[in-house]
Formats: sequence, structure tokens, C-alpha cells
Amino acid sequence: MTNPDDNHLTIIKPSDNALAHVGQVANHYAAQNVFADYLSRKADNTIRRQAADLARFVEFLNQVGEQAGLQLGAALGAFAQAVAAFPDGPDLDATAWHGVTWGLVEGFRNWMVGQGDAVGSINVRLSTVKAYAKLATKAGALSAEELAMIRTVAGYAHKEARRIDERRETSRRGSKKSAAVHISQKQAKKLKAQPDTPQGRRDALLMCLLLDHGLRVGEVARLRVSDFDLKAGEMRFLRPKVDKVQTHKLSADTLRALHAWFDSGDAPGTGSLLRGSRKGGALTNAGMSERSITDRVRVLGEEVGLEGLSAHDCRHYWATYWARKVDVLRLQEAGGWNSLAMPRRYVEESEIANDGMV
Repeated sequence: MTNPDDNHLTIIKPSDNALAHVGQVANHYAAQNVFADYLSRKADNTIRRQAADLARFVEFLNQVGEQAGLQLGAALGAFAQAVAAFPDGPDLDATAWHGVTWGLVEGFRNWMVGQGDAVGSINVRLSTVKAYAKLATKAGALSAEELAMIRTVAGYAHKEARRIDERRETSRRGSKKSAAVHISQKQAKKLKAQPDTPQGRRDALLMCLLLDHGLRVGEVARLRVSDFDLKAGEMRFLRPKVDKVQTHKLSADTLRALHAWFDSGDAPGTGSLLRGSRKGGALTNAGMSERSITDRVRVLGEEVGLEGLSAHDCRHYWATYWARKVDVLRLQEAGGWNSLAMPRRYVEESEIANDGMV
């Protein structure tokens, strides 16, 4: 404000104590919303997966507690349920994280190894626990020192995973496969050559999208009729996992399958590209869900001698095939990955040590 005695401007500052008080109040309200703000930015699939990761951590805590006659996982169990029910569930109580230490997190990792959890799953669950521990620290439930120690608990690199599986008695838990089903080019051709029936034309298009374009199962399930330009021979689609919209030139087989799908009148006029089918083969008006796509790919795989075939195996086939033909940056872009780590793995798998030497 202006001093009437001169022409200088005098700035009146709030006291340090007042600022500190306001800052603490701001921290209090921010802490109450830290988990809700984090989850509001995540996709539904991510929230479900993280809730399952936390439930696995709770299972470990409960087993540890049983040995001492304690219920160690009760509070975090309620927290995991609240995550699963977000945004309609109860408030996410940060105090559930009181008492979580780096020793418990490391014990969780080692316990999963002993239980036979896939190394990839171990790494993902460990990452989830670390992410929520960081949020719990912001909410005041964990100390910065404890968080720093929790962050030192490392997962396993790709090469380490093989050593882990070789040395443990139980190397896999559940039905998830340790390696992709290998698809030969001959088998891929058979998978794309389906009968000239409504269901067969649908199946041919489905397999072309998976084998020729490497789409994830969720991406295929989301495809709409409006995503395709037959004249240009292109499809424009969303990759929700990496939040990208991409345009793919359609392969010759995909374009043929797409023309057959539309020219026959099987394709819907609007909405989902692929129609579901009943046991007898008749098409329904509903689109194909991720589950129905998964089930259908498994059945089609069995018909060409591939047991347990999945949509991800088709993506693996696509990536491995193109890793021999294009550079890793092109593979990353076409496959819709945010980092080079995954496409590099396919390049490594496809390399021949003495290529060009014989």
C-alpha cells in the first residue's frame, strides 16, 4: 500500500506463522484427495488391475499375520476393495498404509517368487505397491525415509527371469503361459483363411487384424465401422493403453477380408466392426467383447494345431516377424509402445548371431 508520507510503495507481508498455517491446511486437504486424484486419471482396466495387485499384497500380509495370530492385511484389504469400487466406493483411507515397510515389500516380492507367480506379474505388482506407497507418503501415512527404502526393492530384469524360473520349484502360478505360442507363417496363413460363411468371414477379418497388424485384444474389441476407409485402404483407431490414435495401412489380406465382410452384408451399418456369434455360427447384433475374442482365437488356434492360442500370441507373431525387417523405432511406432524396451526384446529374439557371415 502507498505511504502517505512519501511516494514509495510499502508491501505488507503475511507473517511466517500465518503462511505456515495456511500451508499446513492446504497439505491436509490435498492429502485427503491424493488417491482419488491419482485414480481419476487411470483407465478402468488399470484400476481393476491395480486393485488385484493390492489384493495379492494383502494375501501375503494375511499369511504373514497368521503365523503370529494377527490380521495384518485387514486395513489394506479394505483399501484394495475401495480402489476396485472407485469412484463409487468408500473413501480411500491413507492410514491403511501405516506400518508398511521396505522389509514387507521385499518379503512380498520374495513370497511371490516362492508362490510361482510369473516374473512379469511380480514386477507389475511391485510397481503398483511402490506407486501407492508414494501416494501414501504424500498423504502423510508413510515417512519419506521409508518410501526411499521401499523404492530400493527392485524387480527382475528379463534375463533374470529365466534364472529365477530355473531355480525355483514352482515356476508358474495359474494358467498364464510362460512363453508365447509359436505361430509359423503356414499356420498364420491357415488362420486367416476361414470358410466363406458369415462367421468365417468375421473370423478371417479378426485374424487378419491380429496377425497382420499386431492389435491388442482390447483394441480389436473397440474397433468401429467408422474407423475404416476402404477406398484409402486404411484404419484409424485408438490404442487406449498408450492413449494414442494411429492410422495403419491395411495389409492385402486384411483389405480382402474387410471387403468380403462388407460386401456380403455381414458387417453392421454402424457401431462395432465385429459381430458376435452363437454356438451354431449365426451372427448376433452385439459386438465382440474381449472375452469372446479370446475364446474364439483359442478355438481357431486348436483347429490348426495350436493349443492355448491367444490374441497376444498373434501380436507376438506380428512383432517377431517385423523385427527382422524394420528398425526398432519403426517397430515401436507401429506396435503402439511408449518405450523401446519391448520392441528391443523382439529384435533380440529374432536376431541370428552370424547373420551375413555365411
